[in-house]
Amino acid sequence: MEVILREHVQHLGAAGDVVKVKDGYARNYLLPKGLAYPATEANKKKIAYEAARIARQRADEKSAAETEASRIAEVRLSFAVKVGDEDKLYGSVTAGDVQRKLEELGIKVDKRKVDLPEPIRELGEFRVGIKLHPDVRPEIQVSVVKE
Repeated sequence: MEVILREHVQHLGAAGDVVKVKDGYARNYLLPKGLAYPATEANKKKIAYEAARIARQRADEKSAAETEASRIAEVRLSFAVKVGDEDKLYGSVTAGDVQRKLEELGIKVDKRKVDLPEPIRELGEFRVGIKLHPDVRPEIQVSVVKE
């Protein structure tokens, strides 16, 4: 059976692709979940329209993320933390801490969007990325200093 994919399906194809799949896979998985349409002329036109709409929507989201990124890129955060012997931190600075500081400045960001692979556990200057959009990732300056 030939189907037109509405979304990216892993190991199968991207949105808008016409792919040939087994009847049961299409009938029991792709079609009920809304991941694909049967490959008819009417559906091909519908997918072309939908792809254009999604492209416009993604362009709008990217431009909004770029304006927010220009605002975020200027931000400098400073964390005063308690330290012990040899300047070792008690605790750490986490993505949640960065998110709360940004909210205090009026910038709403989900803590999962803060690109901090592991908590900061030492004094110094750090660059922390914020994932606003797949193509837009501004970095902020984070300083960790003694209290």
